[in-house]
Amino acid sequence: RLTDYAWGAGALAYLYRQLGAATRAGSKGLCGCLTLLQAWIYEYFPLFRPSQLPQSPDAPRASSWISPCLPGGDEARQRLARYRQLLDELSADDVTWTPYGRDGHTDIPRSLYTGPIRFSDIAEGYDPSLCLRQFGYRQIIPRAMTVPHDQYRPASGSSYIVFWDPWVNQLWDNVAARRLDLDFASRPCKQPSEIVEEYVDWFLTRSHPRITHPTDGEPQPRPQLVHQVSYDFLLLFQI
Repeated sequence: RLTDYAWGAGALAYLYRQLGAATRAGSKGLCGCLTLLQAWIYEYFPLFRPSQLPQSPDAPRASSWISPCLPGGDEARQRLARYRQLLDELSADDVTWTPYGRDGHTDIPRSLYTGPIRFSDIAEGYDPSLCLRQFGYRQIIPRAMTVPHDQYRPASGSSYIVFWDPWVNQLWDNVAARRLDLDFASRPCKQPSEIVEEYVDWFLTRSHPRITHPTDGEPQPRPQLVHQVSYDFLLLFQI
């Protein structure tokens, strides 16, 4: 039956796989549920939000955002450059760490599941200890994740294949045993962006701190994006 499938987890697993494929040098596009990605960006990063319509609490959250009509050509390239600079200069104060409230995980216990999530033959790792601040807890250095025992990445193209041990397929059905204990792992934040002291050093060895190459000279003033969406052309599409 259709109701027997975890459609949300499937969409997320597929999107994770496509985001991984899109980072490869030969990739020129991105598949997956991009509405989910777009709405996630709007929820967490106020600098990139368009206008928003009031809506009923029972309506899908993503449906309130008004997608702006964006320009093309040179203006689009200039806008992309502004976005990249904003991302490079993003600070902890520019992030809405708990857009769903500090206790959202109590309403959806499966959000604390840790282990692979699946879509068809795709399985992608999921670990809430990577993002404890979205639960209102201090960010720690995440524990080691469950990893595949083998993988195949061709020299060209964007596809890749990951091989998991058979027992991994059973983790999703044992949520009680695979649920992260927040109070054991960390403690509630005093400030929304609170981290342990050694976390930044750990993070910088595993991530790219900047999108653009640093330039010489004086730092440039921080750009501000002003979204002026007219209700006259309210939606080419609404997410």
